[in-house]
Amino acid sequence: MTVDEGRRITITAIAQEAGVSVPTVSRVLNGRNDVAPQTRERVEELLRRHGYRRRATRPRAGASLIDLIFNDLDSPWAVEIIRGVEDVAHASGVGTVVSAIHRRSTSTRQWLQNLRTRATDGVILVASDLAPPVHAELRRLNVPMVLVDPAGVPSLDIPTIGATNWAGGLRATEHLLSLGHRRIGFIAGPPRLLCSRARLDGYRAALDAAGIPLRDELIVPGDFYHESGFSGGSALLDLDEPPTAIFASSDQMAFGAYEAVRRRGLRVPDDVSVVGFDDLPEARWASPPLTTVRQPLAEMGLLAARTVLRLAQGEPVDTPRVELATDLVVRDSSAPYPRR
Repeated sequence: MTVDEGRRITITAIAQEAGVSVPTVSRVLNGRNDVAPQTRERVEELLRRHGYRRRATRPRAGASLIDLIFNDLDSPWAVEIIRGVEDVAHASGVGTVVSAIHRRSTSTRQWLQNLRTRATDGVILVASDLAPPVHAELRRLNVPMVLVDPAGVPSLDIPTIGATNWAGGLRATEHLLSLGHRRIGFIAGPPRLLCSRARLDGYRAALDAAGIPLRDELIVPGDFYHESGFSGGSALLDLDEPPTAIFASSDQMAFGAYEAVRRRGLRVPDDVSVVGFDDLPEARWASPPLTTVRQPLAEMGLLAARTVLRLAQGEPVDTPRVELATDLVVRDSSAPYPRR
């Protein structure tokens, strides 16, 4: 059949048969050179076999696009991931559409509709907890996907980019133990996120290896934001036997813990040591500068963008699961116990 007949093959059907994305077929039709040779040959063979010819319609406006999806954007770590994605996108001549689909005005349904309209080259989902039907719709559209810090255990055929969160949690706790602290409070992140659970498990493993009993009252909930760091730090410091050190599983929560310490007339690190996780730019300018676990957020965004563009070009991904190394950055917010 041909494109001029009543029953015509669609590029979606071509993409599904070729095992590539719709944007990849579109790039072949447009004669672009950013498609792997083997993929181009496979798509062109299917186009010839089905007698596909493009209709004389106006060309698609605008550049190629990557969709970068967050639950929300009101955290500095989101900016770091965006920076990494933008670096790759700019170098590749690709635009970036950034959306927040939970705490902002863009609903999941609206976002999916926009996605269908603009025929994105690929989607990067950050800390995704999208419902299974949404993932199913993305698969149906044959849109390449990459997950950064996924909420749950991802499907084996979806590439994921993360950091060594367990090792980071272990190292931060070991650092405080090496300074003589034995009552170490922990402000946890959202339990739905794998990275949160891994950091907590690292904390537990360090205490267990040191022979220190795990005390439930020293673990308080948080959501990675400043306010929960303040409330969690306050709860820990108001215990009958408060901790001498606090490990917050994000820098924002560590800054909230700083505030809780100061509100009680105490000082960091003289009275309470504080360690964070992320190494956001403001960590080095805090007072005192924050000891924290650096996770390479910009590098995670960079690798996610490279991966999704490779998938969009029909190229295989060699390593579907990537964890970038975390590092402990020791500054002035942690000190030996007791320091008085």
